[in-house]
Formats: sequence, structure tokens, C-alpha cells
Amino acid sequence: MTQKPTAHGELITITTYLVGSRASNLAKTQVRQYLAPLRERFPHVTFTHRVILEGGDKDRKSRTSDVSAVSGGSAFSSEQEAALSRGDVDVVVHSLKDLPTANPPGLKLLPPPEREDVRDALCGSTLAGLRKGARVGTGAPRRIAQLLAVRPDLEVVPIRGNVPPRLKKIETMGLDAVLLAGAGLRRLGLDEAIGELLPLDLFPPSPGQGALGIQVREDDQPIQEILSTAGDLSVDAQVRAERALLAELHGGCSVPVGAYAETGPGGSLTLHAQVTSLDGARRVSGSLSGRTAQPEELGAALAGELIGKGAGTILAEIRVGA
Repeated sequence: MTQKPTAHGELITITTYLVGSRASNLAKTQVRQYLAPLRERFPHVTFTHRVILEGGDKDRKSRTSDVSAVSGGSAFSSEQEAALSRGDVDVVVHSLKDLPTANPPGLKLLPPPEREDVRDALCGSTLAGLRKGARVGTGAPRRIAQLLAVRPDLEVVPIRGNVPPRLKKIETMGLDAVLLAGAGLRRLGLDEAIGELLPLDLFPPSPGQGALGIQVREDDQPIQEILSTAGDLSVDAQVRAERALLAELHGGCSVPVGAYAETGPGGSLTLHAQVTSLDGARRVSGSLSGRTAQPEELGAALAGELIGKGAGTILAEIRVGA
């Protein structure tokens, strides 16, 4: 903390908080957009951004699951969480879909701000416009599985990297299209690159997609009081239900589980989910409604229903083959 005089000569206390994120343009944009209203609301608080490189940012060639295995955690969050635990930063702004479902000891997630579009976006074409045997770039097992379930004739080409470089691979790799999160494209002002936002019934997104993960230390009450003013409780209920389902299925970003929740009138909450085999040949889906006050119970209940329908068998086969 520092003290500075106002125009009237009074001393005010300036508190500085360090905000961590990944190095990509999308991560920096998310931090800027998240902090903008907070800076207006708390003019006596200074937020300083600090970039933290993750294993998935350093290694762009290996599979995400392999990078995670080497790091002993998530390829896209472990280094940031370690920095937060050490006190090197005071808050981390994640893409929530990149976070494991369990917080490290001493850390917690705050309610996220307003959510962006949860849908996946096909760039370079529409789904119906893709020729037979078209080459579509994506590196996510969920997207690959869901794409093959709808269009088994397509050739899926593994790609990784930040959003703009992946878009450029349409030209540099001779792809017909690439599949990305619509939220990232919108946040970067790349809406014109979207050929089609894919329907949620066929392409349910990664749990937490479109939402930010605001992570802090459990014992840091002052920053929690400030950041809680930016939280959206409806979004919080949605993502808690989605992540509870993923946790119950023992899934992660390398497992083809899609889920999204919708809040309705009177505190209602409806969760939709789908588990797809890696080759797209089998899909198990379901929906369940509950209350926003009990999102984790809803997520666990729907996961149990999916397991009873055969999702457990699909996921077990994927783990054996990993």
C-alpha cells in the first residue's frame, strides 16, 4: 500500500493488486475486460497485470494431456496457480474451461462476471457447406468426437496454439475450416471469422466455456470483497453445475464431455450434457432441472444418469486407451 495526496491535499491509501494470466492476446484481453469496471468502481485500487507462462504455452507440439502429465497438473493453469499460492500474484484470471475441477489447497474460485457465448464456432465454412472429406482443424478431443458424430466423413487435423494462429492455419495448412470457441473470437473482435455458431444440442461446449475463472487465495478477504462486486450469481450457478458434472465423471479437457447450464425464472437451473466416444460412433446425452441454490447436486445427479446410460463405459475405454 502507498499513500498519495488528492487535489485537496488529503492523503489516500492506494492498494496495488497483481493480476496473473497466460501470455496470449486472448488472456490479456480477458484481464483488461474484467478489470475495466473494477478500475472505475475502485479508483483507489491499482491492478497490475503479470504474465505467467504455462506448460501448454511453452510446448505447442505435444498433446495437451502429455504436457499436463509432465507438469503434474493442468497444461494451462498449474504455473498460475503456483504463483498465486506463493503470493507472487493476488488473483488469476483464467479461461474457466482450462481449470481442473478441484482447486489446489488454499485457493478458491469467485463468482465469474457475465459470460460470453458458450457455443463452438466453425470458421472458414458452415457445417453444411463442408465438402465430403473436408479437412477441419481442431485439437480438442471433445470437438473431434462431436464433429465425427455429425460428419464422420470429415478429416480432422490436429492443431494447437492461440486463436489468431489457428485461424491462419486455414491458409497455411490448406484446411477447409477450423473449430474454435466462439467466446474467444468475440472477445478478440474476430466475429467476422465465424462461419457458423454450432447448435448446442449437437455440440455442447466444454464445461465452463465462455466464462472466466477468477481464482484467489482463500485467506485473502480484502481482494475477495472487491472482486465479488463483479460476480454474476446466475453464471456462478451455471458453471458450478457444469464443473460438478465433470468432476463426477472424472473428466478433464482431454475427455469428450460437453455440458452447459441455463438459468430460468424462479431460481430454476437446467443442465444439459453429452459424452461422446472418440470416434463419434456413440453418444450419451441427457438433461436435468434443479435449483440455482444447489448446482453441485444437479451436476452430480445428471452425471449419475449419464453413467447409467453408458457414459461410464465410454469414459473407461478412453482412459484405458490414453
